[in-house]
Amino acid sequence: MDYVYGPGRNHLFVPGPVNIPEQILRAMNRNNEDYRSPAIPALTKTLLEDVKKIFKTTSGTPFIIPTTGTGAWESALTNTLSPGDRIVSFLIGQFSLLWIDQQQRLNFNVDVVESEWGQGADLDVLASKIAEDKDHTIKAICIVHNETATGVTNNLGTVRKILDNYQHPALFLVDGVSSICAIDFRMDEWGVDVALTGSQKALSLPTGLGIVCASPKAIEASKTAKSLRVFFDWKDYLKFYNLGTYWPYTPSVQLLYGLRAALDLIFEEGLDNIIARHNRLGKATRLAVEAWGLKNCTQKEEWYSDTVTAVVVPSYIDSAEIVRRAWKRYNLSLGLGLNKVAGKVFRIGHLGNVNDLQLLGCLAGVEMILKDVGYPVKLGSGVAAACAYLQNSIPMIPSRI
Repeated sequence: MDYVYGPGRNHLFVPGPVNIPEQILRAMNRNNEDYRSPAIPALTKTLLEDVKKIFKTTSGTPFIIPTTGTGAWESALTNTLSPGDRIVSFLIGQFSLLWIDQQQRLNFNVDVVESEWGQGADLDVLASKIAEDKDHTIKAICIVHNETATGVTNNLGTVRKILDNYQHPALFLVDGVSSICAIDFRMDEWGVDVALTGSQKALSLPTGLGIVCASPKAIEASKTAKSLRVFFDWKDYLKFYNLGTYWPYTPSVQLLYGLRAALDLIFEEGLDNIIARHNRLGKATRLAVEAWGLKNCTQKEEWYSDTVTAVVVPSYIDSAEIVRRAWKRYNLSLGLGLNKVAGKVFRIGHLGNVNDLQLLGCLAGVEMILKDVGYPVKLGSGVAAACAYLQNSIPMIPSRI
């Protein structure tokens, strides 16, 4: 029973955790099993092969860890780096800030490149630092692909080009928590050494799995990295991979079955179709925001995110009141503004197993809420702008043709 019941379904439009499809809920609705039986290693083997596809890698080694994105961050760092190693990390919003905090607390020498919130990573500064680093003191580049706090997506292909132009051997570590399976991500093509995501984002699962994928170069680096690690040690996983039992400790069997169902849904729709769907939802949302007369927190089109839109409100409105009113009156969950943009923006998540009509319901709710809090929105304006675009953009459902 809900603690705070409301009729109908909650309209969940935060940028994670996201809606969970019925197929996944049913797959997880099962009893515990002995993870040492033949069934779970057989299941795990297929999962490890198939998660490589969402990273677009054939050479990477995946690790499915019972943790959150924060744990996946720590796994990526501690398995590849040693205390005191110099890393370049980009501060562009709340989640990149938190990753930098973790890097510093793990005693790495963090060279922070900070941009105004709403801007992408300053890759010109990166190019300068890499050009100057003749002795290769920089051991890793750490970047958040999609900064969920501000709705900013960074260009990972350009990072790889910079490293290659100067033949720099730094590892390339990417937080893909709110991008992988929703925004174009190419681990092998872009030479990403460690990529990571969380189950509660585009995979549309409950929170609880941090999925990390490591390149052969990263695996080699893990053999000499001196950072202390126990729970997140890849060496323990690789030992059990070789034994064919796969798990150094007890996994969540229910989440593994859920992951199997999630991957099946992804492959049925097609990863490229999913990326196109998110692009469509992102553009429709941005058109609605423009029709409302409001601004996107993201300052340039090249940085627009297809999984979350951060909407800037006028100074006389507290954006937190929009989020409160959404939940209390309309059973709609929107994302709060965080840290530097608290009270200034609210966030619309368009991420995971969500379709165009669901988004239109969210946009209609936002219009009513804007009216509630005193913003002079014309009801129907944003919905109409989104509809006009979507009606000409939504493809036929392949399985129903």
